[in-house]
Amino acid sequence: MSAHGFLVIIIDFALAVDTQGKREIMKINPNNLQLTISAASAKQYPETDIPEIALAGRSNVGKSSFINTLLNRKNFARTSSSPGKTQLLNFYNVDDTVHLVDVPGYGYARVSKKEREKFGKMIEEYLTTAPNLKAVVALVDLRHEPSEDDKLMYTFLKFYDIPVILVATKADKIPRGKWNKHVSVIKKALQFDSTDDFVIFSSFDKTGIDEAWKAIEQYV
Repeated sequence: MSAHGFLVIIIDFALAVDTQGKREIMKINPNNLQLTISAASAKQYPETDIPEIALAGRSNVGKSSFINTLLNRKNFARTSSSPGKTQLLNFYNVDDTVHLVDVPGYGYARVSKKEREKFGKMIEEYLTTAPNLKAVVALVDLRHEPSEDDKLMYTFLKFYDIPVILVATKADKIPRGKWNKHVSVIKKALQFDSTDDFVIFSSFDKTGIDEAWKAIEQYV
């Protein structure tokens, strides 16, 4: 074999190794973005065939910050020092490829019982009837054991055979060396299904953003 031929093989091998070490280029452009509609019931859901990924979690879990980080925006999804501000189903159209659907947060004590029941019915109707729903990003706080509401939500999603992407937020609040311990606590409490995706995430330093997009894209 000539020296040139040997060099070509070496270069091809190096490129293959480099490619394997990196994720595929993201096929969704998060900068192409708009709010399609804020819906209160099924009759208001967008009449499209765009796949939908719902985002659900406790009111103080950092759901709006997760959305803003994912979309590289500061205030597209409104954040507030007072949890419980999302009161409708917000359909965010990302690159005409996927709708990220922000559902009302659960477990906020200052919301009246009547309001909690209304939100519960709204969320249940969407999760069980939306024809374009492909998966749910269920957010939990990495720092704490999942609440009873978190457990009920995960059990609900598994009962209806809805694929789950579990995202553990606020990772920057915990030393990296303790992440595995907290992950184990969460998985045990939820009786986590190993076929679901688990992403450790921080909106502060963007830990897990690539992993979150990769998990979402498999359903689009």
